[in-house]
Amino acid sequence: MGIDIATGFVWFVSFLFSTTVHEAMHALAAWRLGDPTAYNGGQVSLSPIPHIKREPIGMLVLPLLTAMTQGWAIGWASAPYDPHWANRYPQRAALMAAAGPVGNFMIAAAAFAAMRVGLGSGAFVAPDRANFETIVAASTGDGNFVTMLLSVLLVQNVLLGVFNLLPLPPLDGAAVVGAILPEPLASTLRQFGSNPMASTMGLLVAWQVFPGLAGPLFTWILRLVHPDAGYGPG
Repeated sequence: MGIDIATGFVWFVSFLFSTTVHEAMHALAAWRLGDPTAYNGGQVSLSPIPHIKREPIGMLVLPLLTAMTQGWAIGWASAPYDPHWANRYPQRAALMAAAGPVGNFMIAAAAFAAMRVGLGSGAFVAPDRANFETIVAASTGDGNFVTMLLSVLLVQNVLLGVFNLLPLPPLDGAAVVGAILPEPLASTLRQFGSNPMASTMGLLVAWQVFPGLAGPLFTWILRLVHPDAGYGPG
């Protein structure tokens, strides 16, 4: 069966928006904590353009390709920062790293709130069968684009936030751990994570571990949105 172009488009739009917010939050936190590198590069912005210019393959080409061929979007992005600043202030760098996933969780919370309002007003109903694109359904059948977008935003941002918090380099979680460590140890951990071999190994381990978390996370999302429903993920 071919990929639904409309579904792929929703995943791409959601990815572009969610990743832009993620990187803008990194850049904003760094700027407020003393590193203006990303601010000077224009990354403190909710426009995707400066982020696409920095990572055109990861922000545009790959997510568009996967969305239109696989039915879901994957890619990457980055915000520049001063490594000397990060080494000098590893705990500030940890807060900068945490800001990206926080942005994803904020989007997820907004989508969740919109779903609960829709369910409470009768505009949305629980679907007969839930999946990543259908956590809620329009009660009249005329708002399927809205319910699909909210569903994808909620699922994608929970998954993005949790994935990036895995404590493995080069993911944000490896730097976030530094917030609870003494500064010398946090600095040593950051320097280890900047090693290309460590980053490659970290990504390989993360891709092996995360699929086992995606199913339970989706079940948890369903229970939050529909606490009284008895169906499982589809």
